[in-house]
Formats: sequence, structure tokens, C-alpha cells
Amino acid sequence: MDGSRSPMSPTKLDQDANASGHGVSQREAFRVWLRVALLSFGGPAGQIAVMHRILVEEKRWISERRFLHALNYCMLLPGPEAQQLATYVGWLMHRTRGGILAGGLFIVPGILSIMALSYVYAGWGRVPIIQALFFGLKAAVLAIVLEAVVRIGRRALKNSVMIALAAAAFLGIFFFGVPFPLIVFGAALIGFLGDLAGFPAFRVGGGHGGGNDKDPEALVDSLLGDELPEHARPTVARSLRASAVWLALWLVPVVALLVTLGPSNVFSQIAVFFSKMALVTFGGAYAVLAYVAQEAVEHYHWLKPGEMLDGLGMAETTPGPLIMVLQFVGFMAAYRDPGTLSPMLAGTLGGLLATWVTFTPCFLWIFLGAPFVEVLRENKPLNAALSALTAAVVGVVLNLAIWFAIHTIFREVWPVRGFGLAFEAPVLASVNAWALALSVAAAVAIFRFKLGMMPTLAGCCAAGIALYLVGAIG
Repeated sequence: MDGSRSPMSPTKLDQDANASGHGVSQREAFRVWLRVALLSFGGPAGQIAVMHRILVEEKRWISERRFLHALNYCMLLPGPEAQQLATYVGWLMHRTRGGILAGGLFIVPGILSIMALSYVYAGWGRVPIIQALFFGLKAAVLAIVLEAVVRIGRRALKNSVMIALAAAAFLGIFFFGVPFPLIVFGAALIGFLGDLAGFPAFRVGGGHGGGNDKDPEALVDSLLGDELPEHARPTVARSLRASAVWLALWLVPVVALLVTLGPSNVFSQIAVFFSKMALVTFGGAYAVLAYVAQEAVEHYHWLKPGEMLDGLGMAETTPGPLIMVLQFVGFMAAYRDPGTLSPMLAGTLGGLLATWVTFTPCFLWIFLGAPFVEVLRENKPLNAALSALTAAVVGVVLNLAIWFAIHTIFREVWPVRGFGLAFEAPVLASVNAWALALSVAAAVAIFRFKLGMMPTLAGCCAAGIALYLVGAIG
């Protein structure tokens, strides 16, 4: 199987690998998943590209077609699709233990990085030079979000029907405040029913790219094979067991906090709020952030709009899913309402609590649903629902980009209410010229010169500091 192994008697891990049929030991899997985790920069598109290169092209653990089928399912789930995709493939390779290893390792670097940056932000975020750094960071994040709109749009909007779905999603969420979950499920239902009715517009493929149907090797599993593994066959007993274990891990801490601390305590609020987010975070961090910001900023008053952008900037610059921004929100919420704890300890616990209730459900969705999805690999209505959902996400991400632009470039906004409308309009006289200039420069760097995400972020941060040092910004 692997010529690099010692000629001595095989270890238990090697025996397990041979028993599984694909020959990949859990020791080797650990090394590969750790590598994937450390390289998981660039948002879901970059993370999925890294996994595709390593798992499909380099290691040949799984075929192109099976990889995309797993990705299609993860796109339909709430939560970070890249982390769930890692969990899915890990589960296929090494059962539940493999799924926990792959999905857990995927978020560990992000947890450590966001926690360290949260300490710095809470302790020194109001130091002028730190504020100047984040001033530049916001401009870069705005350009990155705009690039995400273009990237997803090119992939998803293949015809006029998909364009219409994206436009309707944008108009609904930006101007009329239509709930995000309603948009997501509505679009998926339209795609599903449209395919059943025989409309060809919904049959545009999975919409997640990367496949090359002209290459027969891309359609052949090198190690996993095309057969359904025994542990991937859906049974009532397995479904009940997965549901019981992961629901308990998710909800028992939430109930315990509510009972012991009461619903008004900040830790109870964090547990409940981010548990709800775990159910509606379709489309990744970009798509749901506007809703998170609305609640965390306007309802709970945990953060200011600019701080939400700072948190996303942290998530952009560190490995792991972009939804790790929720750990920063939980940290700041508890840091500012620590009760009898020290602010830093409270912030640490609040951030970890937000991470726990955000990611624990992700394992539930995979371990419960993936066995059923494996037997539906050729289901066309499911793929049509995915295509319609992805089109709607384009409109939602466009809404987020405009929300970012308003709060980055303008100092003031005014609410527009009436005749069903519910949105924030910028006060044009409050434009921040330097923020506008940096945002335009970041956009030119990304779109015109194809500069990568990390150089753009670094350049904008340096520009923010330079503007502070010369006295251009306070």
C-alpha cells in the first residue's frame, strides 16, 4: 500500500487502514488533515480548493464526482461548508472517529488565532495605531467581499432564471428585511420543484466547479472506491444514536446555562443566540453576517458595526472557516459583561462557548444526514435545489457587500422605514474620503492586478498605519 512504511509488523492503525480497504491509516490521515487545516485561508472557496488539490489530485483519496457530491450536500446545510466537507470526507474514510478528527482539526488553528487576536483587540483595540490598522483592514475586507460576489455569481448565475433568483433575494433581504432562512429555503424549494416540473433552467450542475468531465481519471476513486462503505449505509439505529449523542453535546450545556444563570445572563444569551445561528447560517459567514450584525449590534448591543467588520477581518487573515468571526462576537459580548469574572476570563469563556454551540451541530448534520446523502448521489432534484440556493446566496452576499460599504465608507446612516421598506441609507455628507480611497485601491489590487487576499490585507493594514503616522486619520 505505502512503500514508506516500516517492514516491521503493522501497527493497529495500519491494520485498521487495511481493514477499511483504502489503505490510509489514521496516523497518515491526521497528518493530512492537519496540513489542510493550516492551509485553510481564503474563505470557503480557498479552503475547498486546498482540499480538492490535496484529497482529489495529490492523495487521490476520493474521486472528483464524489467530492463534489459531498460538497453539494454541505452547501445545503447551515454552517461552514468547508469544515463540514472535511468532516464528511473524514467520516467516509475512517468512520465517526475520522470525521471528528478532520472536522475538529479544521477549526483548531482558527480557534487559537481568533482568541489571540481577540485578546489584543480587547486589550489594545482602542490604541490609535491599532485602530489605524483595523481602519485599513476594513477597506480590504470590503474588496474581498465584493470579489466573493463576483466569484459566486460567475459560478451560479448561468441563465436568466438564476439571475432573477439572485435579484429577488437581494431585493428581499436588503430593502424589505425578508428573513434569511426564508430566502434560502424558498430558493431551494423553487429549484427542487422546478426540476420536477422539467424546467431545464435549474439543471446547471452542482455549481461548485472544479470538475473536468473530459478527464476520465477525475471520475474514478483511487483509494476510497465507488462502493458504499458498510458504515455509510443508513439505518434507524445509527441515526438515533448520532442524534442522541450530538444533540446532547450541543443542547445540554445550553439548558444548563439557562437553568443555573437565567435567560438574561450574557452566557445564556450567547448559548441561545449562537445555537439559533447554527440553524440559519446557510451560505457561510458572508451570507449570514448581516443578520448576526443586526442582532449582535442592534438588539444585544454587544458590538458596534465597525467592530463587526474588524472581527471578519480577523477571520479573513487566519486559518479556518470565516464563521469563526462568531467566536470574536462571543468574546466581546462576555468581555463587556463579565459579571463576577475578570473581563479576559469571561471573554475567553464566551468565545469558546460561541464556538462550541456553532460547530457542534455541524457534526450532527454530517453524521445524521451523510449516510442518506450517499445513497442519493445521482438525485437530480437535489442538485437543482442546490443550484437555486446558490443563486439566492449571490443576492444575499451582494446585500452584505453593500452593508459593509455603507458602514466602512460613511460615518453616518439613517433608517428608511415605511411602505414595507426597512433598510439603512448612507448620509452622503458623512463620506470618509480615506476609507473610500483605500477601498477603491483594494478593489483595484484584487480585480485589476489579481493580487491575492493576504497581500491585499497586509497592504491595506500598512496603509492604515501610514495614514495615522502622517496625521491623515485620527
